[in-house]
Amino acid sequence: MTKDLADQERWLPDDADLTGWPHRPVIYEINTAIWLGELSRAAGRPVTLADVSASTWDDVTPAGIDAVWLMGVWERSPAGLGLAKVNAALQASFSGALPDLRPDDVIGSPYCVRRYVVDDAFGGPWALAQARATLAARGIRLLLDYVPNHVAPDHPWVTSHPELFVNGGEADIEAEPTAWVRAAGHILAHGRDPYFPPWPDVVQLDAFSPALRAATVATLTDIAGQCDGIRCDMAMLMTNQVFARTWGGRTGPEPAEEFWPAVIAGLRRQHPQTVLFAEAYWDTEWTLQQQGFDFCYDKRLYDRIIGRDVAGVRGHLRADLDYQSRLVRFLENHDEPRIAAELPGDAGRAAAVAIATLPGATLWHEGQFEGRRVRPPVFLSRRPAEPPDADLAGWYRQLVAAVARHRVRTGAWQLLEVGVWPDNDSCRHLLAWSWAADDDSGTADDGADGAGRHLVVVNLSGEPAEGRIGLGWTDLRGRGWTLTDLLDDRAFERSGDELADQGLFVALPPWGHHLLAMR
Repeated sequence: MTKDLADQERWLPDDADLTGWPHRPVIYEINTAIWLGELSRAAGRPVTLADVSASTWDDVTPAGIDAVWLMGVWERSPAGLGLAKVNAALQASFSGALPDLRPDDVIGSPYCVRRYVVDDAFGGPWALAQARATLAARGIRLLLDYVPNHVAPDHPWVTSHPELFVNGGEADIEAEPTAWVRAAGHILAHGRDPYFPPWPDVVQLDAFSPALRAATVATLTDIAGQCDGIRCDMAMLMTNQVFARTWGGRTGPEPAEEFWPAVIAGLRRQHPQTVLFAEAYWDTEWTLQQQGFDFCYDKRLYDRIIGRDVAGVRGHLRADLDYQSRLVRFLENHDEPRIAAELPGDAGRAAAVAIATLPGATLWHEGQFEGRRVRPPVFLSRRPAEPPDADLAGWYRQLVAAVARHRVRTGAWQLLEVGVWPDNDSCRHLLAWSWAADDDSGTADDGADGAGRHLVVVNLSGEPAEGRIGLGWTDLRGRGWTLTDLLDDRAFERSGDELADQGLFVALPPWGHHLLAMR
């Protein structure tokens, strides 16, 4: 399939409709401030979310994308911006990412939220509604952020509802002046997690407070009325166990009920179809799934891929499929380094084939396709100019479109074993899995839109690798099979008897990969 075809056509998954979500959604994250800033400079006038052209929406909703995550649409805090501008460490990170930094490039953190109202710089609530309608007309869903554990020091709650926060006293601020702040006549804790110093531009909410839980339901309900899905930042910080470890003794008693089940139940009563994504770390993914999240970040897989830990990836993929199906697979996002800098060239492509074809949700990051290497801090509205890698961008779009068009992730997924020879253990570098459509009749991928049987093989190393892959399909005998690589159209003829008895022999170069349709 050519790049032009991938750009012109779209395919919705079998299980998709325009109100619900597919079971395995593919999400494209956009840094809203930087994106609109670049569009505005190119147009010579301010461009809001309501002014984005059809061709620009085409660029960020290529074939195979199910949802757009507009990261950072909410009203940023003037107080937080002031703190950021005098923080030496932050200023150094800004200059490091953007050597020609100008004062107006620093606009404050999108996670230092003053109000959950779309920032006027992006066109306000009406412009977001227009953008959502435009995306919906394309069959694309909208994902927005929520930060459950802190708000800006000038958030209205600081004045009107100080009981929602972790409060301290004079002794606290004298003993730890960087951990506490005076605000509206109160001494409030700065936000933090249990492993790092406090964040200087935000104040900590009290997860054990019944009043906060009610206020969170109201806030989430309001956000859900403006989008189709919500990503909850650092969601694990609000679980009873983590919150008690961080703030134990400084709040009221630990409630019997967990924060998220109580809050999500309230949200679901009014917005049952809103899909919830949890940013999750520290092996809390299963806990958060059980507490009501539809999907959770798969940071462990990311770490193992970046670390080129093939055995670790293989072990990770042995987890229960119900658990894996509710993970978000990614190679980069606004918090992680650019994958082109971490795994350049063929290494990044091999990793992308893996991410694109696993169970669960898939997250791509704007600029990833074009091979950007600089990750700008979220405080900035501008990033350095980087020449796009047109070949890489075309390849990524082909990958994402091929997975969608050929319905690769349809039916039953299975991790496959790779055989080894006594004098050649290079197969340890190979990862392999298969997909088989539920209604497969043995004819497999019998056309551009035909779902069937697909094999994925990835050499996650810088060395050549060979192996035999056990397919586990008992009905292959007695027929010849053609295996076509959907990314380069190479075709391989194989005997069904050999495939059934010995498995599929593969020999891949360093960072090589196959995305094969069987016919």
